[in-house]
Amino acid sequence: MPQPPSPPPSDPPIRVVLADDHALVRAGMRSLLTGMEQVQVVGEASSGEEALVLAERERPDVVLMDIAMKGITGLEAAARMRDQFPEVRVVILSMHSGEEYVLQALRAGAIGYLLKDAATGELELALRSVMRGESWFSPAVSRQVVEGYVQRVGGEAVADVLTARQREVLKLVAGGKSTKEIAFDLNLSVKTVETHRAQIMERLGIRDVAGLVRYALRTGLVSDS
Repeated sequence: MPQPPSPPPSDPPIRVVLADDHALVRAGMRSLLTGMEQVQVVGEASSGEEALVLAERERPDVVLMDIAMKGITGLEAAARMRDQFPEVRVVILSMHSGEEYVLQALRAGAIGYLLKDAATGELELALRSVMRGESWFSPAVSRQVVEGYVQRVGGEAVADVLTARQREVLKLVAGGKSTKEIAFDLNLSVKTVETHRAQIMERLGIRDVAGLVRYALRTGLVSDS
């Protein structure tokens, strides 16, 4: 008798760390997250320092990070995560929709900005979006603010968004180097270079090498001479 086909393998859960200095807020967020399919809360932090410890220990997919916490702020913790654990996606949680707060989050390397008074369904949309490599900003946050950031900052955007190693890789990619050549020049494995390139594309919202070259020229990372 033929055996029934095996069910397709399910995707691994989205592993989330919550970072907020209010226990009731964390409890509410945890309740929402545990009710979502394929989402797992792997840790809670009440400070930026604790969030960094959990990021190193758990290597979550996403950190939901409050801006204002005791000790180092959520923004400072986000910036450190960008440099130390670039694979971790940081989504800032905030009560503020003002431009200055959103720009600070972008400079710190956050991939999303979620307002605390957002509809509950928006939390899941934000998680699914950043896991696809997309950014997420609450609808109340003006898209013009986000787009204007890149236009105003210009070349500084490279320093704000990318790690030092990612800037090195981007410069070599834009200079026409192959993945193997970049790996040799930087004494890295080919797989590591490919990972860096994928992360650069994700952070910049660029989908091809030609786009990376244009970005590097536009921001002054390389010259067209």
